Amino acid sequence: MIRPPGWSGVAFSDRSDGDLRNDQGARFAAAERLGVDQAWAEVTQVHAGTVVRVAEPGVGGEADALWTTEPGLPLAVFTADCFGVVLKGDHAVGVAHAGWRGAVAGVVGKLRAEMIEAAESPTHAALGPGIGPCCFEVGAEVAEQYTDVSTTTWGAASVDLRAAISRQLAGLEIWTADACTFHEPWWFSHRRDGSTQRLATMGWIP
Repeated sequence: MIRPPGWSGVAFSDRSDGDLRNDQGARFAAAERLGVDQAWAEVTQVHAGTVVRVAEPGVGGEADALWTTEPGLPLAVFTADCFGVVLKGDHAVGVAHAGWRGAVAGVVGKLRAEMIEAAESPTHAALGPGIGPCCFEVGAEVAEQYTDVSTTTWGAASVDLRAAISRQLAGLEIWTADACTFHEPWWFSHRRDGSTQRLATMGWIP
């Protein structure tokens, strides 16, 4: 489990924590280690830009970001190459799942905007592990939607998703996990091996 130094109410799981989307035993063990409730709020992720506000555990609908002002309510999204993002304000927290489609749709920026509109402006953001430009090979139809075009270690066109997402967080204090889920062995990666297991990005108001 990764905990950004000096931050409370933020956690990113790693492979050793197990599949926190599908394995209830692993989820309960993670909740106990973090000192949070075992019932989490989440969404049915659809790789788009929809944001929902939640006030209780369970599935809050089809979306890729959720936020709350309810103290102690854990929010979670699940990833295996996409990026998990946590936004924190004084009395609110939000989490987002951002792959290349979600980044194009501006899901992180939309989460930030919705929190601001509700007078719960985020001040901090944390980006978890995700596929790096070193390994994120894309076709021309994806690359043309980005300004953050790069090259993989094998010379193919790639996109720097971390940079694209970070631009939607300009002005916030940002912590970033320096990790690539594709070539580093301690993360689940759908692109690397077709894994159906998922990492968790969690945020809550302590």
